[in-house]
Amino acid sequence: MTPLGFAAKAYAGPARWWLNNVAASIIYELFFMLLVFLIIPRKKAITPIAVGVCAATIALEFLQLWQPPWLTAIRGTFPGRALLGTTFVWSDLPIYPLGCLLGWLLLHALVRRRATA
Repeated sequence: MTPLGFAAKAYAGPARWWLNNVAASIIYELFFMLLVFLIIPRKKAITPIAVGVCAATIALEFLQLWQPPWLTAIRGTFPGRALLGTTFVWSDLPIYPLGCLLGWLLLHALVRRRATA
């Protein structure tokens, strides 16, 4: 999932804006939802995971409005940019709930698949 997200961010071909912004943000949400689900692999945890990841990523988006020197320095590194972002963008806000909804659906599908296996 992580290489896919980095590839979406680095993509330079047709539909670049969509892949660099929308797809990469959705992959970011899916990655964190799957990561938390690996730690708490229960069906009843899926909705709290989706809500928590969505709230955290929206909070991180608003955190980008705060630019103290020490945080700007962290954001100047690749891990800092990848995890915290650099610039607040209003249009990112609706993408996070969409990504979490898709993650919610994916996790439920994984649970159903695991139950039938």
